[in-house]
Amino acid sequence: MRRLIDISVPLQTGIASDPPGLGPDIEYHDHADTVPMLLSMFPGVTVDDLPDGEGWSFEWVRATTHNGTHLDAPYHYSAVMNGDQKAMTIDQVPLDWCLRPAVKLDFRHLPDGYVATAADVEAELERIGHELEPLDIVVVNTSAGARYGEDDYVTSGCGMGREATLYLLERGVRLTGTDAWSWDAPFAHTAARFAHSHDPAIIWEGHRVGRDIGYCHLEKLHNLESVPSTGFQVSCFPVKVEAASGGWTRAVAIVDDVH
Repeated sequence: MRRLIDISVPLQTGIASDPPGLGPDIEYHDHADTVPMLLSMFPGVTVDDLPDGEGWSFEWVRATTHNGTHLDAPYHYSAVMNGDQKAMTIDQVPLDWCLRPAVKLDFRHLPDGYVATAADVEAELERIGHELEPLDIVVVNTSAGARYGEDDYVTSGCGMGREATLYLLERGVRLTGTDAWSWDAPFAHTAARFAHSHDPAIIWEGHRVGRDIGYCHLEKLHNLESVPSTGFQVSCFPVKVEAASGGWTRAVAIVDDVH
């Protein structure tokens, strides 16, 4: 029996889903609002000609391509990937990357701001008994997933560091995901570390691994606690925004239950 588990968040106005000034804004127009617009397109038609006197409903949306559940293209973190190649934009991401067997790493126990290491990844894979295959999708369940929409969401959860990300990419993974705001540790925690160390290498270290090995990642996933560790696929085809750094996606986990 196949189960489809929604692992996306809704694109929603007025919640703490992004840092201040970066959230989406949605303007709703209902069936009454749009009657004048509809009548203007059909000369001679009156409101009495419309079923229940209604027009149509639609929404104006102002958003970045990184609002809501979305897929980052390699172009998001650099102009180059794989050393010196031009980085792929979202409309160039191979569709073959976006529907694949997947594995979930449960890192909910790791503290906010923690930078996960290769050893953390290896230990979790051993715990769940999974050996990575090329093009596996790897999603990370952090403590941020339970805080979505709350004031502390963007500062919650662990992040994936350079060596943890390299561990995955060197084994053929090309698409990863997290239920946190960023694949990297929350910026507030990284900023505090930078103030102490003044080491620029820690800034966006997980993302920028893609300069060496190009890859994509999902951000703002949701409901990962409902997904098993193994035995599922993820579907996450992005909206095809020309030459863009990211694209919104309705990410879904596809679980084949064996009875």
